[in-house]
Order: sequence, then C-alpha cells, then structure tokens
Amino acid sequence: MSRNSNRTKARAAARLAAVQALYQHEMEGTAIPVLLHEFHQHRLGAVIEDVEYADAGVDFFDDLVKGAQARAGEIDLLIEAKLASGWTLARLDKPMKAILRAGTYELLARKDVPTAAVISEYVDVAHAFYERREAGFVNGLLDAIAKSGARA
Repeated sequence: MSRNSNRTKARAAARLAAVQALYQHEMEGTAIPVLLHEFHQHRLGAVIEDVEYADAGVDFFDDLVKGAQARAGEIDLLIEAKLASGWTLARLDKPMKAILRAGTYELLARKDVPTAAVISEYVDVAHAFYERREAGFVNGLLDAIAKSGARA
C-alpha cells in the first residue's frame, strides 16, 4: 500500500474517531485531555467487541478534537448561519453536531486538505451514522460553509 493511501486511511479513521470523541464530550462532558488519553490508549487501532478500529493518525485526531473544541463558538455560528430558517443548532441531534463541528473546523483550520476532500470525508462519516438524506445535508452544509469564505 502506498504512503498516501496509508495516510488517507489514517486520516479517515481520525475523522471518525474525532466525531465520536466530540459526541462523547457533549454527551458526558468528559474533559478533552481525558478523552484524548482514552482514545489513544483504548480505541485508536484497538479491537473492541470484535470490531477492529482503524489505526488513526493520532496528531490529526488530536488537532481535530482540540481545534473543534477550542473554536466551538465560532464554528457553531458558522453552522447556524447556514441552517434553514427556523432551525437552530439545538434542533440537530448530537452525532450530527459532532460531524458538522469537526468538518467545519477542518475547513477553517486545515488548509493542507482540499475542500472537496474534507466534504467527501465527512459525508462518508455521516454514512456511518445516518441514511442518505442526512449525508446529503452534511454535504450541502459543509459546502455552503466552504463557499462562504471559511477557506479564504
């Protein structure tokens, strides 16, 4: 397997794990350093209940989780600005918020990753939790955020 292919898989695994960590943070209020340690020690690359978790890019994972949390206020405003009239972030379920927050953070902060790749990857993450309609929602919302200048 090529170096780029391994990096791509590691980053995809890091994105999914980051969404899970952000979800857990919102559900349980677990502190970010504690979550990072838990994921490093027990989830990334582990086998849990016969499910093998892909070996994630740890530095990339850490950046997504820490960055999304550190910039949560800014990220939430960007997301809310693109929701349909009458919708608020509070109306979205927690896994969807975690996906959108991680994706928006990556659009804002990771200029090294092409916009199309960011959007495509979070659509793939959405498929792990939702049906086609919700994945389309992720696609449309992240695309609108990218076009609004988040990548400028």
